[in-house]
Formats: sequence, C-alpha cells, structure tokens
Amino acid sequence: MLGNNHPVGIFDSGVGGLTVVKAFLEQLPQEDLIYFGDTAHVPYGNKSEAQLMQYAHDIMDYFMERKVKAVLVACGTHSSVTLPRIQAEYPIPMVGMVRAAARAACRITSGKRVGVLATQATVNSHAYRKAIQDIMPDCHVFEAACPLFVPLVEAGILTGEEPIAAAKQYLEPLLREDIDTLVLGCTHYPFLQDILTDLIGEVTLLDPAIEAVKEMKAILTGHDLLNQAAHQSRAEFLVSGDNTSFYRVGTKLLGKVINEVKSVTLTHC
Repeated sequence: MLGNNHPVGIFDSGVGGLTVVKAFLEQLPQEDLIYFGDTAHVPYGNKSEAQLMQYAHDIMDYFMERKVKAVLVACGTHSSVTLPRIQAEYPIPMVGMVRAAARAACRITSGKRVGVLATQATVNSHAYRKAIQDIMPDCHVFEAACPLFVPLVEAGILTGEEPIAAAKQYLEPLLREDIDTLVLGCTHYPFLQDILTDLIGEVTLLDPAIEAVKEMKAILTGHDLLNQAAHQSRAEFLVSGDNTSFYRVGTKLLGKVINEVKSVTLTHC
C-alpha cells in the first residue's frame, strides 16, 4: 500500500512537461516528484500509436518500480493517445492534460469557438475536440498541428524569427475561424507563450498545466495521499537521452529547482 510520503511521477517527451512541474511546485510545494523526459524519442508528434504505447508502458513500469503514488501525464500526445489504456492497466491515480483543458476551455470560451495547437499525433486523435464537445456539444473546435514547435523548444530557440514565423503559420487558419479561446495542447508550447500572446490579440490563451495540477491535488486529497511532512518538495529529473540540452533549457524555466539531470535506460526508451 502506497503512503502519502511517496513521490508523484510526471512524464513528457522532453522539457515541455516542466511547464507542468512549475505549476505542480506552486500548488503542491510539499510533494516529492520524479520527472521523466523521454528525450531519446522526442518529438512524439510523428510517432505511431504502437510506438507511443511502448514508451508509455516502459515509463509506467519504471514509475511502478519507484513506487510513485500517482502519475501526472504532462504530455498532450500521451494524454490523447495512451492515457485511456494505461489508466486501465495500472492501479494508481492518473491525470492527463486533455480533460483538464477541455473543462477549462468550456468554462472560458465566450463564443463557443475554440482553437487547439497540438502535435500531429494529438490532432489526428481529435482528443481535444471530442473532450470539449462531450461537455459542450455546440462548441466549434479547430485544431492545428505544429510540427516545428517541439524541436524549437527542445533546442532552446524560444525567441527570434524562426519561432515567430512558425507561430504565424500555425495560427493563421485558427484566427481566420474567429476563435475566442486558444488551447495549448502540448506542454512544450507555453515556452512560446510570449510570441503567441503577441499574435492572437484578444483571444484567451489557455495553458492546461494549471488545470491538470488542480485535478491532481483534488485526487490526492480525495485518496488521502497528500504528503503531510513539513518539507520542501524533493524533485528528481531523469531523461532517456542526452541530459545536457534538457538541463540547459530546463533551468531557463525552473532555475535552481533542477540541480542534476540523470540519463537512464529503460527497455525501449
């Protein structure tokens, strides 16, 4: 039986999930966490469902070995494609990004016209559209794949002509549909929030990280799994590939929270 002093597992394809870690540390500062970035396989957007399931199983098996008490799937692609299956296969609470974002989008939208920026795999799944329309059937949802965003963020290219040009390209068809709310359907994308904000005018930008962490806090509370120890969160950061770039980009967002990034080898990661 897992106790409330066990850590929470958080995973993503790379540095994107650190936007979720930031929200996690703000809302749950007493909780310990283990973060896994699958940098050996980033970007996820061009991967098949079978590949993504293999990666998800490897990461979840590792988390179970580490005795995490819950998992926050800090990845739009995994939340869209693999989460429904792994939730049924592992006996611990899990929270993804899609449902949390959908609930927030339906609460925020004023004209029932919502845009979603996401990876190609997430767009192909239509997970955000389905989740939003499950709650608000008459909401119009427009999705756009952004294949350049994740490589740019992983490389630490967060400003300048290249990300601006890519953002203009991806936003143009959504803005043409007169959207009033824009969901960042990949946790890498908040790294580009300043650029996106400058381009979308009066459209409301929605980062699902804050909403997903709120749901995790509610689940931990409901299962009596909140860490009651009086200490600051202990955070461990692991990657499946090169740790140098992850450390460089990650410290831009989290600063001294990341003291060390370890490379680990899983079965397929």
